Amino acid sequence: MTGEIALIEGDGIGQEVIPAATSVLEAVSSFEYTSVEAGDETKAETGTALPEVTEAAVKEADATLFGAAGETAADVILPLRNAVDSYVNIRPVRAYPGVNALQPETDIVFLRENTEGVYAGVEDDLTSSLSTLTRVVSDSASRRVAKFACEYVTSVSAEQFHVVHKANVMQKTDGRFRDNVREVAKQQGVEIEEFLMDAFATRVCLSPEQFDVIVCPNLAGDVLSDLAAGLVGGLGLLPSANIGPSNAVFEPVHGTAPDIAGQGIANPTAAVLSAAMMLDHLGMQQEATRVRDAVEKVLDTGPHTPDLGGRATTREVTSAIIDFI
Repeated sequence: MTGEIALIEGDGIGQEVIPAATSVLEAVSSFEYTSVEAGDETKAETGTALPEVTEAAVKEADATLFGAAGETAADVILPLRNAVDSYVNIRPVRAYPGVNALQPETDIVFLRENTEGVYAGVEDDLTSSLSTLTRVVSDSASRRVAKFACEYVTSVSAEQFHVVHKANVMQKTDGRFRDNVREVAKQQGVEIEEFLMDAFATRVCLSPEQFDVIVCPNLAGDVLSDLAAGLVGGLGLLPSANIGPSNAVFEPVHGTAPDIAGQGIANPTAAVLSAAMMLDHLGMQQEATRVRDAVEKVLDTGPHTPDLGGRATTREVTSAIIDFI
C-alpha cells in the first residue's frame, strides 16, 4: 500500500476531530491525502449527500478517514461501506485508566456483519398506513464475517469468540447466521459460545470481563456496541473500522454531536484511535502503537475534554497526544 488516504470531515464535530486525527498522523509519518466532501452541508450545496467524486476517491484510496454525517448519515456511510465492499465492522470497546468507567474491566471487540440484516435498505410502503422492512441474511455474508472472526481471534491469541443473535425468534434469518458461524468456526477449529442478544445485553452490563470478542449480525452489533460504550465512558472513546478485501473506511462512532459542534470541545480520542486502526490496516503497526500509547497516556493523566469531566479543548488534547508521541 502507498498510504493514499481519503479524508471526509462531514458534518458537526467531524469537522473538528478529523483535522485533529490528521495532525496526530503527521506526527508519526507522512501521507498523501485527498480531501472530499459528504453529508448534510454537501447535500445542501450540491443536491447530493455523497457526490460521485467522493465515492470514487474512497474506492481509489488505500483507506478513508471519515468524521460524521447528520440527517444524511444513511445516505453517506452505507454507500461508503459498499464502496470498499466492507463486510465486517470492527468496534473495540475498552475502559482506559484515568477515565471514570462504570465497568473498568471492559475490554471487548465487536465484529459486526456489515452488509445485510435490516441495513440492506429493503423498505417499502405497502399502503398509506403500512410500511415493511425486509431483513436480508445470506450464507455468503455470514460465512465471510465468521471466517474473519476466526482469523482475528487467532491473531490476538484469544481462546474463543461469542456469537450473539436472536435465533429463537428470528429463526430463518438469525438462524442462518448462527448456523453458518457455527460451521465455519468448527472448520477452523475455533471454539465459540452463544448468547441471545437480550441476555447478552444484561450480562455485558453486569460482568463485561467475561467477554472478549463478539460476533453478531448488523443491527445487533450496532446497538450492543453502543450499549457497551456506556460502560467505558461514552461514545467519544470508540473508534471503528469498516474492512473490505483491499481498502477500508475508518470512523469514530460518536456521530455529529450537534449540541457541542463548533465549540472546540469535542473529544478527538475516537477519531485518533480510528486513525490508529487505519495505520494497522496500512501495515504500520509501530506507528499505530505509538499513537495508541500516547492516547492512553493522555487519557490517564489528562487533559480531558468536558465529556470526560475536564475543561480542555479539542486542540489542547490533540497537542498533548502529539507531545507524548
